[in-house]
Amino acid sequence: MEFWLGAAFCDAGEYLGLARAAERLGYDTLAISDHIFHTDYQSRYPYSDTGAPPYKPDTHWPDVWVTIGAMAAVTTRLNLATNVYVAPARDLFTVAKAVSTAAALSGNRVRFGVGAGWCEDEFRQTGQDFHTRGRRLDEMLPVLRTLWRGGTAEHRGQWYDFGPLTIAPVPSEPVPVYVGGDSDAALRRAARLGDGWIGSRVYSEDDLSGLLERLSGHLSEHGRTLADLRVIAPIGAMPSADLYRKWHDRGVDGTLAAPWWPATREEKHRLSGLGLKLATMERFAEKVIAKM
Repeated sequence: MEFWLGAAFCDAGEYLGLARAAERLGYDTLAISDHIFHTDYQSRYPYSDTGAPPYKPDTHWPDVWVTIGAMAAVTTRLNLATNVYVAPARDLFTVAKAVSTAAALSGNRVRFGVGAGWCEDEFRQTGQDFHTRGRRLDEMLPVLRTLWRGGTAEHRGQWYDFGPLTIAPVPSEPVPVYVGGDSDAALRRAARLGDGWIGSRVYSEDDLSGLLERLSGHLSEHGRTLADLRVIAPIGAMPSADLYRKWHDRGVDGTLAAPWWPATREEKHRLSGLGLKLATMERFAEKVIAKM
């Protein structure tokens, strides 16, 4: 079972400390989330009853690739992921070059978590069409893999048309692509194009059972099973080694955890900021990771 540290909503100055601690404590991957700016959104956030996102105007959203580069420089083993990067809000070559460089400089430790995105406001400001984002992402992912292999590449498609050209540097191993989201469109994309799937929110055990059934159905349409896809699922239950063993047996390869969210009252009274995060990470590592 892989344990991914979900480091959304953290202050930018905390990420290097989190990365060092995650590597020391045995976490497999640190995942960072992506937004470009905050505004009075016209778009409705899909994971809340009110339609408002669960963060504030002053919440930090550091550039994910700059941050991953910095974290790679202070670690040697820890994998570094985006959960998720809204690739179709950018042009193809901005995405290709940033991910390729980060993967090459980190020694193949990048996990490319990618999604179509929900926030039309961001697409509007970057000049990308929100309404074609899914179709563009479907075409983008195979093209990115071609570019990351190195050598001369060209492509003639509906949304992207270029070549022949090369980009460098490129990583020495393929960059794993984890498709995020739990809509039917996202699950179909993961089944068809993903090396893995990553959950976009915390799932109850009942919801996760249903989601795995849906994902399995989409995979079967492409001659694949859950064994062919790395499944990373945040689980909304009390953390324990037994819990994660059970779900690993059911096809879940890893989970995403932010141990400071369920911090005890005593921990919250005594600690704050990075100190609280490090203390709860250590407790989770001792009580769960070490027992796996």
